Parts: sequence; C-alpha cells; structure tokens
Amino acid sequence: GFTDLPAARTLTDATAAFEAAATAARELRHVGVNLNFAPVLDVDSNPANPIMGDRSFGSDPAHVASLGTSFVRGLQRHGVAACGKHFPGHGDTSLDSHLDLPRVSHDRARLEAVEWPPFRAAIAAGVAAIMTAHVVYDAIDPGVPATMSRVLLEGTLRGEMGYEGVIVSDDLDMKAISDHYEAGEAAVRAIEAGVDLILCCRNPAHRDAAHQAIAQAIASGRLSNDRVEASLARIRNLARQFG
Repeated sequence: GFTDLPAARTLTDATAAFEAAATAARELRHVGVNLNFAPVLDVDSNPANPIMGDRSFGSDPAHVASLGTSFVRGLQRHGVAACGKHFPGHGDTSLDSHLDLPRVSHDRARLEAVEWPPFRAAIAAGVAAIMTAHVVYDAIDPGVPATMSRVLLEGTLRGEMGYEGVIVSDDLDMKAISDHYEAGEAAVRAIEAGVDLILCCRNPAHRDAAHQAIAQAIASGRLSNDRVEASLARIRNLARQFG
C-alpha cells in the first residue's frame, strides 16, 4: 500500500514537491528504508533525450533547482537521505546510458548556466548523497565518464562546489560502463575518482568482481588507507544522521 506519487514533471511548485517527498519518506521509514535515490536534478533541455522523460522536474534550471531542493528537504526532514542525480547532468544527452555511453560537448559556461544550478542548490540545502552520471564531458575531462573522473568529482563537485556528502556511482552494470570496462576495474577507478558507494545491481558475478578488485586495490596500496577512511567517514556520518 504505498501511495502512488505523481511524476516529478507533474509537480507544479515547491510545496507540491516537498509534500510528495514527505509522503515518500514517511512510508519508506515505515518499512525500514532510510536512503532514496531521488530526486533527479537533471535539466531536461534536450527533447530527443531517450531516458529523461517525466523523471525531470522540467527544462528550466531555476525551476528544477527550486523543486529539487524542496524534494530534498521533504525527504530529509522526515528521516530519509536524499540522493540528487545524475551529476554533472544527464539532461542534454541523446543516448541512454543504460545502453550506450553518452557524450556531452558543452563547455563549462554552458554547464554552469544550465546543468549545475540544481546541484549547487541541493548542496546548499544539505543533500546527503549525489549520484554520478555515466556520461563523458569532453570539454571538462576528455574521454572519461564522470563516474570515473577525478576532475569532475574531486575537482568540481568537492573542490569547487564544496560538497562534503556521500558520492554514489550509478549502476556499473549499465552498458555505458560495462561495455567499456571490466567490473572490478570500473569500481576501483570510480573510487579513485572520488566515489564513496558503488552500485553494481544486475550481475552477481560483476558485483563479486568489484568487491574483490576493491579489496585487492586496498591491499596493494592502489587505494590508500586515507582514501578508504575518507569514504567510510562520510558513509558513517550518513548512517548516523538517518539511521
């Protein structure tokens, strides 16, 4: 008996977004869930985007920032951690990252004007987690998916935007990653770039390979103790806040 909530696109204002999130949070907490991989903070600026649909709040960055921030507050004030996605923005892609590796050619000025305002607003509102996009942003870090980009995660998201919460990868079993990288190597590269939590959701063999590769990278020193402890500290802090 979960409430059938309206799609993000149909929420008309910040109050509606807050109330929808609050309803979701109360029901999730009732069944023991304390983290929701929402809201989508992508600005739906490309009518040909095959994946965004009504998951986005809309095509205007200010509107997406306003409703997205309200959704974050609605979840977190009722005990469920929010996770804004998909940084640095999946709205202006023409490929579905479940099936292929999208590329975005926009320069930094365009990203600052369109893609990034909702993420900056969510960070200011204290969003607990942010999910990465399996998208290459060639003007920022050529050839490297954002999930594996230290430039975008440690440099832009943490260094420039001041984000201190948990960074979560999108599912490494999506073809944008799995068609180009072995699961274990993908997981280690994501952590090297700044990801704290790895999602590997479809193939148990890939999940096990990722786990083994992370353990080996820690044992060999490829992933330093300081790097691992930094992620663990952020994850523990989230658990304390929403446990």
